[in-house]
Amino acid sequence: MDARNPYDERQVSGHSGPALALSGIRRQFGAALALDDVSLDVQAGEIICLVGHSGCGKTSLLRIIAGIDAPDCGTLAMGGKTFVGPSVFIEPEKRNVGVVFQDYALFPHLTVKENILFGLRKMPRGEVRARAKELLELVSLSHMADRYPHMLSGGEQQRVALVRALAPKPHLLLMDEPFSNLDRGLRARVRRETVALLRELGTTAIIVTHEAEEALSTGDRVVLMRSGTIVQSGPACELHDRPLNRYAADFFCDFNMIPGKVEGDKLATPFGTLATTKRLEPNAEVFVYLRPRDFTILTQGEAGEASLRGHIESRTFLGEIEELVVQVTGAALRLRVRTELRLPATAIDIVLCPHWDKALIFPK
Repeated sequence: MDARNPYDERQVSGHSGPALALSGIRRQFGAALALDDVSLDVQAGEIICLVGHSGCGKTSLLRIIAGIDAPDCGTLAMGGKTFVGPSVFIEPEKRNVGVVFQDYALFPHLTVKENILFGLRKMPRGEVRARAKELLELVSLSHMADRYPHMLSGGEQQRVALVRALAPKPHLLLMDEPFSNLDRGLRARVRRETVALLRELGTTAIIVTHEAEEALSTGDRVVLMRSGTIVQSGPACELHDRPLNRYAADFFCDFNMIPGKVEGDKLATPFGTLATTKRLEPNAEVFVYLRPRDFTILTQGEAGEASLRGHIESRTFLGEIEELVVQVTGAALRLRVRTELRLPATAIDIVLCPHWDKALIFPK
């Protein structure tokens, strides 16, 4: 512990740099490396989504930011003040960090209002009830102030957990899988309402999730993790449209994975030779990734030399679109094709025009 570095909210709130700065964070549990040299800056008012499969390190990183765990090495600063570093560790209760847990962790013996008041114990008494009243009105729960958690729906419990964490005006809000306990339809609505509230309040937040769709629709910036490292970080559209590698591509979108081989400035594939402007190792084996939506279905009369002919093996109605599995004539590959067209139920033969210009190419 370092008694020379007490938490001072004035220093943090007056800082013009990143709200949170992580540098070289490493954490190992026995032989398992949970975090490997993780560095990340979060700007004030920014909503970050940490996403990845189970075991990727996202929750370990959240615990270190909250002060529940300490890294083996690396530094953590908030508002320009070091909270974790050589000979420095500021206790979690002195970090002014709010946390919303996956199970919400509401006190079952306290009412909604009392749960919120619990987070305001350090505020002047005159401000406490006014703050609780303000927050209850903000999330439309004033009429439930005297109810107990077991009397609330999942969405209502989530809102109580959120405003309890926001009550003391934290410098940073951490949310660990906050929507995972909700039904799918309710989850989308509560997620939208939560993000809208965070933006309205200008709250700096880090949200952990394992779902690609949730990450893409929630954060100002998405941080994809794998095996304790950051694979790619950026706006949602960038990670979805321009993934840096196969892992990122597979995580955020469905693709047809087509094998290929570099031959000069072209790629040899089971569907013919493709031109490419991407610099690739000579004779390298690659995968060409093409999204199911990147096909146009043609009539027999529109077919050309670049068209692919095949027959529909199966079809799945997905509401606004239909997904087809197409066996391509003359190739031992099946393609998934998504279309808004309403093809006749009797349709079997099909002609496809692939949009190769939208393809992504990755080393095998």
